[in-house]
Amino acid sequence: MAEMPFLPYGRQSVEEEDIAAVAAVLRGDWLTQGPAVTAFERALAARVGAADAVACANGTAALRLAYAALGIGPGDAVVVPSNTFLATASAARHAGAEVAFADVDPDSGLMGVAEAEAAIARGRKAGWRVRALAPVHYAGQTAPMTGTAGLAALAQAEGLALVEDACHAIGTVDLSPDGETPVGAGRAEVEAGSLTVFSFHPVKTIAAGEGGAVTGGDPALMARVRRLCNHGMMRMPEPGEGFADPDAALDAEGKPNPWYYEMAEPGFNHRLSDIHAALVLSQLGRLDRFVERRARLMALYAERLAPLAPLVRPPVPVPWCRPAWHLCAARIDFDAASDDALDAGGRTRSAVMTALRGLGIGTQVHYIPVHRQPYWRRRYGDLALPGAMTHYAHTLSLPLFPAMADGDVDRVAAALERVLS
Repeated sequence: MAEMPFLPYGRQSVEEEDIAAVAAVLRGDWLTQGPAVTAFERALAARVGAADAVACANGTAALRLAYAALGIGPGDAVVVPSNTFLATASAARHAGAEVAFADVDPDSGLMGVAEAEAAIARGRKAGWRVRALAPVHYAGQTAPMTGTAGLAALAQAEGLALVEDACHAIGTVDLSPDGETPVGAGRAEVEAGSLTVFSFHPVKTIAAGEGGAVTGGDPALMARVRRLCNHGMMRMPEPGEGFADPDAALDAEGKPNPWYYEMAEPGFNHRLSDIHAALVLSQLGRLDRFVERRARLMALYAERLAPLAPLVRPPVPVPWCRPAWHLCAARIDFDAASDDALDAGGRTRSAVMTALRGLGIGTQVHYIPVHRQPYWRRRYGDLALPGAMTHYAHTLSLPLFPAMADGDVDRVAAALERVLS
């Protein structure tokens, strides 16, 4: 019998049209700061219903740009759920801000309003100016954003800006009584500012190789994001504003000199290259197909894992969004599996992952709660966030990517049953 191919927990789906798009850039005149980046930004903004999109080097760069554009800095604090990748918190710290870590629901891994309120109170008690909420849309599902009891309403009531970490959620749609809204459109009701960040890492739903973007509905705020992405440079004055040094900036006819630029504040070089933009623009055209395929695979997981309950539970969809699933973060009672093991300790999560790998199944853990990382423990001590710790103790991400066959889900479920029982 032929050996079965290894199934990683996630993998990019690159097709010939993607290769052709990248090759066209390589044969052209622009490798960076060219038309492919502009085309991708316009297509992404249209796809998510945003006023503008700024492409950048990766999701971490997108977070740094969002915090900087909102003016977050020393003495400020950002509320970040502990169940996230390191960057959501680290980017705030790079801006000079403190991080008020929030707990999450132990099943969904999402920060809700009660958890955010507790973190806001904790941050203010510490003497910080809590300036922003950074909800993380985990595994493709959104945190509860909409309605009078959602996080957007909380941000508005508390005078906070909103930075939605949607690195897992390109293609996800918010559901509310008012209709459907793509994640990334911006929250006009949040007067302090609303931005959304995306990642296009290869394991995400669409890939740039490395890439990210910031989207939003406020043209002035997005203009600042764009400046900061490119060193803070301004070649044309903003509407209603002039150059600080018009004598140097303008020619005899009052037009900007072709070589001139000004820097009102330091920015970054967080630009995306045209090579990466061509790939992700090509993939954006297949986003709906990818989302549909991932939804089909998740439905199969729900069916195939049902006989393993209560030891194994697939992710439970939340009611307030239609997810573009990024992860199949299953919930596994490793303690119960270990109690049933013939060899003591033989069903720890480490042992399960190792055994699955031996059967050709790759898995991963998303995430180690960020507040438990050594840097943050030294800075804030040992915080009690039981929801995040419970979620961490039971989570295991199973293979999920569009190129999987339906039978691959059967294979994963059978391997889990063999390893756990």
